[in-house]
Amino acid sequence: MRRGAQVSADFSVRLLAWFEHHGRQDLPWQRDPSAYRVWVSEIMLQQTQVATVIPYFERFTANFPSLRALAGAPLDAVLHHWSGLGYYARARNLHRAANLACAVHGGELPQDIEALQALPGIGRSTAAAILSLAGGQRQVILDGNVKRVLTRHFAIEGWPGSSAVTRRLWELADSLTPAARDCAAYNQAIMDLGATLCTRARPDCDACPVMHDCRARQLGRPRDFPEPKPRRALPTRVVRMLLVRDAEGAVLLERRPPAGVWGGLWCLPEIANDADPLDWCTERLRGRGEIGRRLPSRRHSFSHFHLDIEPVEILLNQPGCGVLEAGDRLWYNPAQPDDVGLAAPVARLLDEVVGTQ
Repeated sequence: MRRGAQVSADFSVRLLAWFEHHGRQDLPWQRDPSAYRVWVSEIMLQQTQVATVIPYFERFTANFPSLRALAGAPLDAVLHHWSGLGYYARARNLHRAANLACAVHGGELPQDIEALQALPGIGRSTAAAILSLAGGQRQVILDGNVKRVLTRHFAIEGWPGSSAVTRRLWELADSLTPAARDCAAYNQAIMDLGATLCTRARPDCDACPVMHDCRARQLGRPRDFPEPKPRRALPTRVVRMLLVRDAEGAVLLERRPPAGVWGGLWCLPEIANDADPLDWCTERLRGRGEIGRRLPSRRHSFSHFHLDIEPVEILLNQPGCGVLEAGDRLWYNPAQPDDVGLAAPVARLLDEVVGTQ
């Protein structure tokens, strides 16, 4: 046996033995690991910790227990059950992919990796996870946890997002992944290792099942791997959010365009920071209002910019104010909320409105 093959075999054997006794084997999506449930969990787990995902997953699958149920649900309902989880394009892609699977694949996720990757929001590693964890196929995964484990174990220099490092990591992942019989357990094990022991900030090297030949540990530099993404200063945008309220206390919401920030979610109307809120009220709602409270400003940060929000309350005080002209607006009663998808800072603002009435 070649030395590389021996290392691969030893790595997977040690990892599988560790997983049998120490791995997480009772997560909600591991019970009845259907392709649908694994898919939903994998999408939710992108950029999000397991502890955060669990209650969202359980509510989501209770309301949309099957791919057909998800496809048949209104997008508003899907976004409502995603509210607070962030990265809302994930929810929109889930909904689109479910509808495509019903239209093209008979209401099932395809079992071919290329066909699966062709669905919205399903990349190479996610498709592989679905097919291995739910379908028992030998498929190679490379999510963020796996990248961190491999980058440290082999002391790979460079940012993992660069094309050269990514290509090297895929090669290593393929060489270490065992045959189909053990593939599902192995893939779950290496994700678990990255999530529980080989963590970003505080790796527990002494408890690691593959520590003895870990190059980063041998070098005394586990925290130096993986290298962070080259930093750049994030720009800041400033906006006023208008809490326009009618005589009954309902708040005006507007639906965001399908693409872009908070795509498809319901948000407060926005105006430029130097615009007059009352002029907006006159132009858009054909009436006058008066300025109410100026709630504290707050910052909401995205991956590519900071958004500084100045909330301004407007109280409508004339008959005829608040006439809606289009289907992309609604009056929302925070005390008896509708099931609509809300952007996280908007949901927090509405909670403040109810709490301070």
